[in-house]
Amino acid sequence: MRIDEQLNELVQYALKKQLIDAEDLIYCKNQVMEVLGVKEALSDVRAATFPDRELQTILDDILDWAVSEGQLKDTVTERDLLDTKLMAVFMDKPSQVVKEFNRISKVDSVVAATAWFYEINKDIHYIRRDRIAKNVSWATPTDYGDLDITINLSKPEKDPAEIAAAKKAASSNYPLCLLCKENVGYEGRLNHPARQNLRTIPVEMNKEEWHLQFSPYVYYHEHAIVLSAKHEPMKITEQTFERLLDFCGEFQHYFIGSNADLPIVGGSILSHDHYQAGKYEFPMARAENEETESLVNFGDVSVSKIKWPMSVLRVKGSSKQEVVRASEMVRQKWQHYSDESVGVHAFSDETPHNTITPIARYRNNKFEIDLVLRNNRTSDEHPMGIFHPHEEVHHIKKENIGLIEVMGLAVLPGRLKEEIRLLTEAVLTDNPEKAIAENEEIAKHLDWAMQLLSKYDHLTLEKTEAILQQEIGKVFATILSHAGVFKRDQEGQNAFLTFMESLKEAK
Repeated sequence: MRIDEQLNELVQYALKKQLIDAEDLIYCKNQVMEVLGVKEALSDVRAATFPDRELQTILDDILDWAVSEGQLKDTVTERDLLDTKLMAVFMDKPSQVVKEFNRISKVDSVVAATAWFYEINKDIHYIRRDRIAKNVSWATPTDYGDLDITINLSKPEKDPAEIAAAKKAASSNYPLCLLCKENVGYEGRLNHPARQNLRTIPVEMNKEEWHLQFSPYVYYHEHAIVLSAKHEPMKITEQTFERLLDFCGEFQHYFIGSNADLPIVGGSILSHDHYQAGKYEFPMARAENEETESLVNFGDVSVSKIKWPMSVLRVKGSSKQEVVRASEMVRQKWQHYSDESVGVHAFSDETPHNTITPIARYRNNKFEIDLVLRNNRTSDEHPMGIFHPHEEVHHIKKENIGLIEVMGLAVLPGRLKEEIRLLTEAVLTDNPEKAIAENEEIAKHLDWAMQLLSKYDHLTLEKTEAILQQEIGKVFATILSHAGVFKRDQEGQNAFLTFMESLKEAK
């Protein structure tokens, strides 16, 4: 197929997805020709017909042509920069997207509006369907219900040459970070992703300007990011609860939560205040209440300890303002709370250690905020964090436990897909211990794998892979328990109840 015909196919794709109208065909083809430096069209885009092909397949053909013509280097980064620029031709201006979102909200519902916006983000290639499809996912039954497990393969790996080129690229303070509103429409560079096809929806929370967009690496349905219009560091305060419940009042079909605001227990970007939201029920939302106390000074608000490997209090009530007040009371109590009997220390000299990961939702006509108690203290035994994945589970995951994982969705490193395959093969050899120990990629799993071999017999290829997946899920439950400040043993739960008792008469 000539490049002229490949461009026809791309423009026809945009028409089929209703990104453009028939009257836009010639104009849009001229635009993509300009992007690629194509000077002549030999065929009429209006008369062209093509079988349905995936967008990424169409784009790959065009990008391969651009590589052959010397227009770009054949790297993930440069291909992403160019295909985003191509797709931007078909994306409406921000004002038009916002108008359509508001129209659908008014005529139908906000549920329909977010669904439309989500599909647009996929059709325009901001959310890359082909990469998301590579993720490996399953559920693992545990004492806390089914946990969701994902091996994340949606972020492409860059080769050393690309990484070196990005470091050498001219530095810029624009946009200040990946979450700044100035990313909308930005062309990108070797060390900053292209965002010409990014659009956001303005949202007012606590009388402040915020923006809703979708994550390009969706981990769950309608995985949204709600970012502040100001480039300010993350901080959990009473205003956080105001914002979260304002959002829940408008987007009642979404949860919304914030990463904690301290290193180790916080998110990957602490420099820009933002939240994550979406139309998804996480395992933690299904967790049952174990003990419930009424907060007599906060209307009908109650606080419950829920059955979860981490330490979580669920604050619930019909009054938004009372739930906000009660949540702030708990936050302030926890910020200064210590219990040396279970290793909880609020401060080291003037350095604070206690904070929370809050998650809000509107359910059964009541506002809810789950307050996950966090502590970021380190020790000689656990230099990466006492309430952090301990060394014995680092072969599965050693990164911080952020908001998404707190709620029961493991986002595990992509290396595990290949490691599961290699472990499966090694386990079925005549000498599994030797086969694992001599393979550098999987030697780190040796002790764990040998423990599993003592539990299971009559293994087959298919059975072994399924067992490894389920056992990884169980390791994730252990990881969450490591991050719990009040452990699930009798001593830990008694200490948790003592903290709950301190809340009952608070004002």
